[in-house]
Amino acid sequence: MDYQEALAYIHAVHWQGHKPGLDRIRTLLAALGDPHKQLRFVHVSGTNGKGSTAAMLDSCLRCAGYRVGLFTSPYINRFNERIQVDGVPIPDADLVRLVEQVQPAASAMAEAPTEFELITALGMLYFVQTRCDIVVLEVGLGGALDSTNVIDPPECAVITALGMDHVKELGPTLAGIAAAKAGIIKPGSPVVSYENVPEAGRVIAETAVAQGAPLTVADFGRLTLRGASLEGQTFDYDGLQGLTLPLLASYQPRNAAVAIEALRALRARGWQIPDSAIRQGLAQVRWPGRFELLRRDPPFLLDGSHNAHGMRATVESLRALFPGEPFVFLVSIMADKDADEMLRLLLPLAKGFVTVTAPSPRAIPAAELAAQIEALGGRAEPAGSIPAAVARVCALAGRGPAAALGTLYFSGEVREAVADWQRQH
Repeated sequence: MDYQEALAYIHAVHWQGHKPGLDRIRTLLAALGDPHKQLRFVHVSGTNGKGSTAAMLDSCLRCAGYRVGLFTSPYINRFNERIQVDGVPIPDADLVRLVEQVQPAASAMAEAPTEFELITALGMLYFVQTRCDIVVLEVGLGGALDSTNVIDPPECAVITALGMDHVKELGPTLAGIAAAKAGIIKPGSPVVSYENVPEAGRVIAETAVAQGAPLTVADFGRLTLRGASLEGQTFDYDGLQGLTLPLLASYQPRNAAVAIEALRALRARGWQIPDSAIRQGLAQVRWPGRFELLRRDPPFLLDGSHNAHGMRATVESLRALFPGEPFVFLVSIMADKDADEMLRLLLPLAKGFVTVTAPSPRAIPAAELAAQIEALGGRAEPAGSIPAAVARVCALAGRGPAAALGTLYFSGEVREAVADWQRQH
C-alpha cells in the first residue's frame, strides 16, 4: 500500500447511514489492543474555538517539556495535519503502516466503522507508538456520541464557545447543543469552560455537578487587552501580565484564557507547567486558516469562520483591525450552514463579493451563492476556480483589504493562490 492508497482507504468508508454511538469505535480499538487506555488526554469540545484552544494547549505543554499529541480536524493543506506529535504531522510512511495495521480489524467488524472512527483509531495507535506524555484531543462533532469520547476520564475536559451549529445532529436549541458538548464531562475529571450564555452555561454546570467534576469557567472580567495590530495581540489575564499572542482575531485572547485555566487545572493534578511555559507557548502558537494574514500590503486575510456564530466573531475582528474600511470578500459556504445570516453579517463591511465553490460536495455552487448575495442587496460575481477568484478579489480590492471567509475547506488552495498571485505581481 502506498500513501495515496492509504488515503483512498480512509476516505472510502462513508459515515452516512451509520447511527451515532460508541459501539463501533470500542470494537475497533479493542481489536487493536485498546491503545487509548495507555494515554492521558485533554479533551476539547465546543462550537467555535476548539482548534485554536487545542493549538494553544499543545504549544504550552510542549514548552513545558512534554511530548504532546494533537488530534484535530479538518486539515488545511494535507490530511496528515490531523494527527501530530510535537507539532509535526504524522509522516506518510507511518500513516501507511498504521492503515495496514487497522485495515484487518476494521474489515472484520460486523458494522463498518465510519471514516472519523478510523481516523480516531489511527491517532490513538500513533500517539501510543510515539510515547506521548499527553494528547490534546479535539472532538469531531458534538461530544457525548463522538468517537473521541471513548476515552476514560481525561486529565481535563475543555468546552469552548458554544453556538448554533450542526443542529440536525445535535438539536435545535443552545441547551441541546450544550448537553451534547457536555457529554465529554466524566466523573471526577476537571472541566474548564468558556464563559458561555446562561442557557448553555447552566447545562454545563449541571452536568459537572452530576458527574462530580470540578468546573472552572474562564472569567473574561479578568481579561484586559493591552494592544492589537497586524503583528498580534498583547493582554493580561488573572495575574499573568503582558502575554503576547500572534493570532490576530479579537476573540483569541478569550480562547487563551480558557487554555490558561485548563493548564492550571493540569498543574493542580501534578503536571509541571510553569507560567514561563504558558507565556512562551502562547507567544509562539501557530494555527493556520484562522484569521490568518496571507498578505500584508495590501492586506489579504483568511478565516475559516464556517457558521453564523463564528462569522459574528470574525466581523468583530475585521471592524477592530480595519475600522471603517470596506472589504472585498471571497466566500464559499456549505449548504448545511445558515448562509443568509452569515452573509447579512458581512454585507455592512462589503465593497463587493466574489463567490467560489469550495472543494466539498456540501459547498453551495458559486453562481447560486452569488445570486443569494444579490438577493440580500449585495454585489457579487461567481468565479470558476479558486485562483481565478483570488485574482478577481485582488483586482477589485486594489489597495484596500480583502478576506476569504466561510469555510476551512478552501483554505489550503486560497493560501497557494494568494502566494502565486503575489509572485506574479
